[in-house]
Amino acid sequence: SWQRQETCHLLDLPWEDVLVPHILSYLPLQHIVSLQRVSKQFHSLVQVYLTNCRTFNFSTIGPCIPKEAFCTMLKDNKVLQNLSLQNCSDWVTDKELLPVIGQNQHLHRVDMSGCASLTRHSLVAVSLSCTHLQHLGLAHCDWVDCLSLRSLADHCGGLRSIDLTACRQLKDDAICYLAKKCSELKSLSLAVNANITDESVEEVAKNCRGLEQLDLTGCLRVRNQSIRTLAEYCPKLQSLRVNHCHNVTESSLDPLRKRNVVIDVEPPLPRALVLLQDMLGFAPFINLQI
Repeated sequence: SWQRQETCHLLDLPWEDVLVPHILSYLPLQHIVSLQRVSKQFHSLVQVYLTNCRTFNFSTIGPCIPKEAFCTMLKDNKVLQNLSLQNCSDWVTDKELLPVIGQNQHLHRVDMSGCASLTRHSLVAVSLSCTHLQHLGLAHCDWVDCLSLRSLADHCGGLRSIDLTACRQLKDDAICYLAKKCSELKSLSLAVNANITDESVEEVAKNCRGLEQLDLTGCLRVRNQSIRTLAEYCPKLQSLRVNHCHNVTESSLDPLRKRNVVIDVEPPLPRALVLLQDMLGFAPFINLQI
């Protein structure tokens, strides 16, 4: 007997139960953006996805996306948990970001690294709206000042990691305040900031005893004293970056090496081997344990 064969189209599948979690969630964001141009139905499907999306990573398409598209994509989303704006420095400003932050109180991770056109108002907005924030990227954000960082410390005490690389307005007092308020920090970068001294490092060590990663690259005023304090108070330390910290020597780094802490500065060769290398022009193999 003849049986009618029914055709099942992709869009006939349940959107929120099947298409969004099991198909669209695996597509790169640039493909999602393109997909909504296919038809009105696909546009509606993409809107459902964007409204319920918990992670937005604009780092790969940031330079290409118009800021109007950014606003449209996130205008109805109130469930964001992760937002990355790396490479969006050409267009993202407070005007675009503040509404998104204001309606997403569940953000756990925000990366604004390199977003040079934002201001301290964005950081204050994050601190007031996202009290459950755990990870924050602010590398190369020259606009981060002491007052906005204090606001963050006051409202986001559960912070686990923060990247303050090249935030050159920050001084010891702001970092010390952060360390006292955010004692659960596990990862901290203070790299490329000539204002940072032993005072910051010691306060971090004494208050954040679960610290695992610390980046002090280029902090020229950091000395051995604070590195010894770090070794004493932070038994869970796994990684320390002190390249270009010319006042930090092997005398303070050696105890950390013995604990298998990964350090980005090679230990110096024994003096006898250095002299021999200078004489011969190459470094012979010598069993130094003899």
